[in-house]
Amino acid sequence: MKSDHDIYLFREGTHAKLYNKLGCHLQSNGGANFAVWAPNAESVSVVGDWNYWSGNVDRLDLRNDGSGIWQGFVENAVRGQGYKYRIQSSHGSYGVDKADPFAFYAEAPPATASRVWSLEHDWKDDQWMSSRGPKNALDAPMSIYEIHLGSWRRQDGHFLDYRELAHSLADYVIEMGFTHVELMPVTEHPFYGSWGYQTTGYFAPTSRFGTPQDFMHFVDHLHQRGIGVLLDWVPSHFPTDEHGLGYFDGTHLFEHSDPRQGFHPEWNSSIFNYGRNEVRSFLISSGLFWLDKYHLDGLRVDGVASMLYLDYARKEDEWIPNRHGGRENLEAVDFLQTLNKAVYREYPDTLTIAEESTAWPRVSRPTDMDGLGFGMKWNMGWMHDSLAYMQQEPVHRKYHHHKLTFSLMYAFNENFVLPLSHDEVVHGKGSLLGKMPGDAWQQFANLRALFGYMWAHPGKKLLFMGGEFGQRREWTHDGELEWWVTKLEGHAGLQRYVAQLNRVYRSLPALYQLDFSPAGFEWVEADAADTSVFAFLRKPRERGAPVLIVSNMTPVPRTNYMLGVPLAGFWREVINSDASEFGGSGWGNLGGVEASPVRFHGRPHSVCLTLPPLSTLIFEHVPHA
Repeated sequence: MKSDHDIYLFREGTHAKLYNKLGCHLQSNGGANFAVWAPNAESVSVVGDWNYWSGNVDRLDLRNDGSGIWQGFVENAVRGQGYKYRIQSSHGSYGVDKADPFAFYAEAPPATASRVWSLEHDWKDDQWMSSRGPKNALDAPMSIYEIHLGSWRRQDGHFLDYRELAHSLADYVIEMGFTHVELMPVTEHPFYGSWGYQTTGYFAPTSRFGTPQDFMHFVDHLHQRGIGVLLDWVPSHFPTDEHGLGYFDGTHLFEHSDPRQGFHPEWNSSIFNYGRNEVRSFLISSGLFWLDKYHLDGLRVDGVASMLYLDYARKEDEWIPNRHGGRENLEAVDFLQTLNKAVYREYPDTLTIAEESTAWPRVSRPTDMDGLGFGMKWNMGWMHDSLAYMQQEPVHRKYHHHKLTFSLMYAFNENFVLPLSHDEVVHGKGSLLGKMPGDAWQQFANLRALFGYMWAHPGKKLLFMGGEFGQRREWTHDGELEWWVTKLEGHAGLQRYVAQLNRVYRSLPALYQLDFSPAGFEWVEADAADTSVFAFLRKPRERGAPVLIVSNMTPVPRTNYMLGVPLAGFWREVINSDASEFGGSGWGNLGGVEASPVRFHGRPHSVCLTLPPLSTLIFEHVPHA
């Protein structure tokens, strides 16, 4: 910290680039500068491999400006060496060795020291970076493949490193037609079984898979292959491991001191004090760090609901109301707004996505409209209702018809992502395929029909790894996905279907351009509960031709099923989830149907379709020459 302006921004809670100022920074002529925030420390030393972990050698000096920052130059620090801060608190006799909150790299767990490191890399993704804005925009096709790096693939039971993952994952994502990958947290975490959601290193990619440069290569390579990279980021809580952020300088520095505000009962972790400006600067800097130093395309912000509500996962007497007596966490709201303003100010061609599971208003609306400022929000209601509907035996679905139509009552209140994420295939919930009723054939048919409905429904798409080929067992972080099942016909057919679905989705602007506008959607048949048929139009910008989507959610084939359409001409069947190549029974419309000048459903023309069992069909309008 050399600038008074930096100190001002830090203490104001708006500094977005603290990683350039605090932490360890190697110097070109040798040695390294160290700086750490510990306002309640009596003394701070850097202990490490070079000084045999002695606290009497490399003591830091406290700045005299009231910032609470200790800093100093260490002549003998060399890249790769381990280090920590030895902090003696001014409160009692508390002393502790802490990892650097701003460390760029850490020892491989279970070791806990930070490493002296730097972040140079010869980036080769200029073409992606200069053109990514339209690819990350609200009117772009976005089909996201969610992945946990430690359990996607392994080699002889061992992790693949970032470089190995880069090449095999890029090949697979391109083959499957996804536009983006979303990484479950790669920020350093001590417990592998937390999947990265218990973070201690907010500026360090986990060393389980390699160095920071290896992770840069990972992102660089995916970008060069035309794939966007999103990061699951966790500003909602942090673990209580002694070497981490908790009780950092002998006081509750990063977290609230009162457990009714500072302890998360559901996750057994600490909650950030969003009302403390220095903590806000720390978190905002972490978010922007990944967009800056690692060229990431966006942040999916985890646990937003837990941040917004003071009584989240708490009983009546276990929380403290805000200054107005309400349950809203006003400091967290302000922090999220400040974060999103900073992201879109500094990196307007990226995006932020909120995992927010309640009806909090205007999550994905601008802050000047009293919104939280996110680009998009996960649609947890759609996920819950859709899975609840599909888990019903088809004979009972007519009694639950509204579960698939209700989402259109609120589909345009936010900019939604439709998630079928890791959360739906863990903790005893089983796999997506396992949720589907019926025998094996019907399970695959149901899942293909659901995916077709999902890809056609307004909103961007997110699918957790393994779902695309119908993994049968519940996901576990130990071991890899059940890749062997892709050699079995039902699974291989589903995998081919998802790949084709992605290609069709990306080729039809009607399926993505107006995802967040009611002008892009129109029901054709919303009330056919007795037949469990759903039909709707998706429409592109500028009066382009619409796309017709029809789902038959029973195993009963329906012939001569009449639907009204707005245009004369040929309606070409561009995808049929029941096609033989996908493992279906082969029912269909022989490539498409000609519209008749027979008025139906309030439209001037109509088509008579064959609806295969447990299927979703997508038709593209082809005008006559």
